[in-house]
Amino acid sequence: MSEIDLFPLLLSLRVATIATLITTVVGVGAAYALARFRFPGRGLIEAVASLPIVLPPTVLGYYLLVVIGRNSPIGQAYEAVFGRPLVFTWQAAVVAAAIASLPYCLRTATAAISAVDAGYEEAARVAGLHGTRLAFTVTLPLAARGIIAGISLAFARALGDFGTTIMVAGNIPGRTQTMPIAVYDRVQAFDYTTAGLLAGVLSVVAIVVLLGVRRLERSAL
Repeated sequence: MSEIDLFPLLLSLRVATIATLITTVVGVGAAYALARFRFPGRGLIEAVASLPIVLPPTVLGYYLLVVIGRNSPIGQAYEAVFGRPLVFTWQAAVVAAAIASLPYCLRTATAAISAVDAGYEEAARVAGLHGTRLAFTVTLPLAARGIIAGISLAFARALGDFGTTIMVAGNIPGRTQTMPIAVYDRVQAFDYTTAGLLAGVLSVVAIVVLLGVRRLERSAL
């Protein structure tokens, strides 16, 4: 595969990695709050956070365009700071991938944290652990297997995102063309040989990453 052909793969890996880091921080933090606290609007937050699973990617992309487009407060603030619009950049692809993959981490991590026996936390409180120390030394380590599974699902979802990404980042070769978009582009050009090659490379990379995460998940036990 030529060097130019590698760009979509490298961009996809970059976008998926950064998106997963964002998803991990937001998703695990929100999962802990949802699993361990009761507060007004909890159900609404869960429902809104799960929308990317049920909404068509084009609809999700449209909403993101409204939220981060040039005429939105976020889009205008970004352009004022960085001197360029956020949409149709690889950074917009990160936002799209993070939003699309968030519920996979959030829902799995919430279930894992909810399954932790409260008795362990009570014993830790008696020993003097509270707040973030309790979360990071007892609850999250005990839920590590489920959390890692959620993060791996989020990475896989971010790596393969197409519809939402193309709506907010476009299909600009050498700039915003991720691997799934490159496959679509080659199919549209009736270049099925290259499309098959790109699809195969993306599949192999996804399998290798998921197997690696699986080994990491086992080591956390």
